[in-house]
Amino acid sequence: MNRKEKIFAYICSKSYIPLKYDELAMVLDVPAGDMGELSKILDTLVREGRIYKTKKGRYCPVNSSSEYVIGTLRCNKAAFGFVRPELEELDEIFVSIENQGNAYDGDKVLVKIDKRDNSHGHKEGHIESVIERGNDTIVGVITKFRKKTYRVSADRKEFFVQVRINPADMNGAVIGDRVVVKITHYNDKGKPVGKVDAVLGRAESVLSYLNGIAVEYNIASAFPVEVINEAEKIETKVSESEYKNREDLRDKLIFTIDGDDAKDFDDAVSLEKMDNGHLMLGVHIADVTHYVRGGSELDKEALKRGTSVYLPHKVVPMLPKRLSNGICSLNPDVDRLTLSVFMEMDNKGNIYNHRLSETVIHSAARMTYNNVNKILAGDTVLRERYSKLVKTIVEMDKLSDALVKKRKERGAIDFDFPEAKVVCDEEANPIDVRIEERGKSQRLIESFMLAANETIAELAYWAEIPFVYRVHESPSSEKLMNFNDFIKNFGYSLKGKLEPENIHPKDLQAIITKVKGSPEEMMVSKVMLQSLMKADYRDTNNGHFGLAARFYCHFTSPIRRYPDLMIHRILKDFINGRLNDSRINHYIPIVKNAAEQSSEREIAAERAERDAVDLLKTAYMKSYEGESFDAVVSSVASFGMFAMLPNSCEGLIRCETMTSDYFCFDESAHMLIGNRTNKTYKIGDVVRITVASCNILLKQIDFVLEEDNRPEVLEKLRRREKKTMSLDKDKKRKSYSSGKSKRRKSIKNIKKRRG
Repeated sequence: MNRKEKIFAYICSKSYIPLKYDELAMVLDVPAGDMGELSKILDTLVREGRIYKTKKGRYCPVNSSSEYVIGTLRCNKAAFGFVRPELEELDEIFVSIENQGNAYDGDKVLVKIDKRDNSHGHKEGHIESVIERGNDTIVGVITKFRKKTYRVSADRKEFFVQVRINPADMNGAVIGDRVVVKITHYNDKGKPVGKVDAVLGRAESVLSYLNGIAVEYNIASAFPVEVINEAEKIETKVSESEYKNREDLRDKLIFTIDGDDAKDFDDAVSLEKMDNGHLMLGVHIADVTHYVRGGSELDKEALKRGTSVYLPHKVVPMLPKRLSNGICSLNPDVDRLTLSVFMEMDNKGNIYNHRLSETVIHSAARMTYNNVNKILAGDTVLRERYSKLVKTIVEMDKLSDALVKKRKERGAIDFDFPEAKVVCDEEANPIDVRIEERGKSQRLIESFMLAANETIAELAYWAEIPFVYRVHESPSSEKLMNFNDFIKNFGYSLKGKLEPENIHPKDLQAIITKVKGSPEEMMVSKVMLQSLMKADYRDTNNGHFGLAARFYCHFTSPIRRYPDLMIHRILKDFINGRLNDSRINHYIPIVKNAAEQSSEREIAAERAERDAVDLLKTAYMKSYEGESFDAVVSSVASFGMFAMLPNSCEGLIRCETMTSDYFCFDESAHMLIGNRTNKTYKIGDVVRITVASCNILLKQIDFVLEEDNRPEVLEKLRRREKKTMSLDKDKKRKSYSSGKSKRRKSIKNIKKRRG
């Protein structure tokens, strides 16, 4: 046990009484020359969230029984926040705006628990001190010049404090510019001070906002020079010497099926009839590791990025385009190196045998989902053009149906609801928001990739090799109960005890089947998706709840996902007999790090993609301000209700704009009820709305009921929007307290009238 662990063990011991720094040094008999090391060790333990320092300077252990907790503050746009403890076994702690002090979203803080159980069932506390600031860079708009400094309001509204910028640190920026700000320090009042690092454009520019989202989530379009230089050394064609020791499949009928706008082709497929009547399905994946060697600059950068990011207006690739769109991409009519998994199946999708091989292929065609769907629907022109593929495509479709049926029988949850796609012009301005249905070809490729991923994961598990698994745990009891309460509004319910060990994916799939084709299908599917745990990458196999699969991994997209690339490297060592004890020990820490890093970067990519879509939907709907549409109520809250248009754009109808009555929220019934008229609004109701305002900076669409589309109501919304835009943390704190007081008075008046 090293010094740090010994000191930590002492602080956690039953005999320990909270001591100050000099008292600890005396008790531990620390020599004068080691005092500096003791200070560093204590600071490290505090940063790690294992101990905390009280206001009186005493060091105490952090544990489940402690009244102090160290964690990360995550704020909400509605002016409150939660501290997520470092210790996973501890629950989140609610912190109201007035109890946050000078801590901000993302800061590591010490919070004291004031209530173990408040009226909402949360622990509640106040922040004692900031241990570590969580924001080095902020993207925002320069809004004003005040008290000899400029102010930048963050695009990320959870960070609701303005950053001060001295005129000498403006870097050419002017009021109204969107900028990247490096926070240099916090002043004596705890306010952030920074300098402009880059100007992204004017605030009203959608492209500047999209670029700001990329900066916020550390998504870099440009590759470092050393990575580009390494990529430039790679040949653009496969040479004959690279075919050595590879299975030659160039004479096989192999082709790709991807989206119309795809440029990087990770996977190709083949299907052959065997002499015993079975089918041999081949899934051929780009052999990226042949070009991206472990420990190379390309590999380091790929790990850093973790994934390609698919924003509506562009793709930010994990690998330079010379590889992702070039030598690694399984383009048609050229030789490409692949790692192929062959699966022997019967016509019911049962797998009898499989094998993995390093191969070389020559893709016969670059097929698109749309064209394959049309071929399967009987399009004579396309059937003639791709006559050599039609028979195979039809057989693949039959096998896909069998695989889908097999997954359904075991209980896999199939979220087969349409997805929204935002279409942009060359300047990143949204020109359309449309719903895209999944056709048979999309299901076909999905089925084949799932089969390959499960087969490879099972192979790795029984071989007991270091591996990156894709894990999806059962939902928590709380989430199951909340989801069950939600679906009761539509007459559905989950059966039995709502405990993770008692719920099977089949139970949730049954709900999906029941809502199929109903008006509430998208909403129920969406809420169910939110109720499930987030899948992540791990170095241990814990199964995949959503797929009802014992073994699962990501093997099929090494061009755009680092876990796939990582496991390709291990699998190639395995099938070539290079995975000895020394190599296994080499991979164990690398695999763990790759799983953690890839999970983090996946979350960042998903959030960036979601923010970009929300932004572009808001920008798109701005051109429809003043127009009326039918919408479906998608959720209900105390402050109003959200309604969704047929194109998936959602807007908020605030209670304060509903003038026909004073509406109260019935939490148990998930509905708004008029105090005087008893008129109700609930999820699934069709309402006629008018698009009142679309604030691109807030990514916020406001609707009003068509009957409330009057100048005074719209003016009320404009005033609220202006007030929201100008509030920093201090003003928000006052506004929150004032609003809460008014709300209490309103509720009291209602109760009096009800008598």
